Amino acid sequence: MALTLESPPVLASRLRFSDIASADGTRIRVWTNDADGPVVLVCNGLGTSPYAWPAFLDPDCGIRVVSWNHRGVGGSDRPVDSSKVGIDEYVDDAIAVLDHAGADACVVVGWSFGVNTAFELAVRQPHRVHGLLAVAGVPGNTFGAMLEPLRMPRVVRRTISVNSARALRRSGPLVTPFTTRMPLTPWTLALRYSGFMFPRARPDVVRLALQEFLTTPIDWYMHLALEAARHPRVSLSAIDVPATFVAGRWDLVTGAREMATAAKRIPQATYVELRGGHFLPLERPETIHAELHALIRRVRARDN
Repeated sequence: MALTLESPPVLASRLRFSDIASADGTRIRVWTNDADGPVVLVCNGLGTSPYAWPAFLDPDCGIRVVSWNHRGVGGSDRPVDSSKVGIDEYVDDAIAVLDHAGADACVVVGWSFGVNTAFELAVRQPHRVHGLLAVAGVPGNTFGAMLEPLRMPRVVRRTISVNSARALRRSGPLVTPFTTRMPLTPWTLALRYSGFMFPRARPDVVRLALQEFLTTPIDWYMHLALEAARHPRVSLSAIDVPATFVAGRWDLVTGAREMATAAKRIPQATYVELRGGHFLPLERPETIHAELHALIRRVRARDN
């Protein structure tokens, strides 16, 4: 299916938002592209918005996406207990989103930290997950997969990543007033040349996604990351549905080798490696869209 990505204002207008209560009573902001097609649950990258998925905002994308904004982000409330922001709570939020959408089961997409949520959901509620698309993420021990292209031992990489997140959490109150007011100039958008993201991403779409992301206080974002990072590796032997792993060859956040290893442990999994970094939904939206449709066809073929 060919896609023509429209301008950011048009893409943004495709979204419909509503509020629901999760299992613990926390108010969650849910969103859908309101398109026609099979329901797909998106477990988004931590603290990111719908605008990170321009291909899914095309009205002719052929997929009805349902998703939500993480706790304390994008209109969702912070929980009364600030520790209730781990993968356990995100799985509860995902179930609440599916119930709200009237979806008994569907294919589930995860990106980055969202891969943890997607796979944990498949383990705990296997009857609700027909297939899994993992984009630039591994199912568990996320900080251990960071900085993999630097070829350092996993324990060293995890230590560096965790300590960096802790330092940013402590300095967040000082940094946030600058990040929330940061003008998105061509210099700011040089992120597309940083190694975390590559220049294939359209500048106008990146601007829309960054505008939303920068509204989150840095200390809260790092709190979310550190709590979610407590999630151990998922037992992949429990996964019995078609799965696709899509990795960025030069991804500094989730190493491609880590994803390839995970894919080999699932009998019905395929592995795809793209020339790109961590932000594949922005860098390679058409390819991610095509891989999702291919996964849906595999799920249907298996069920028939």
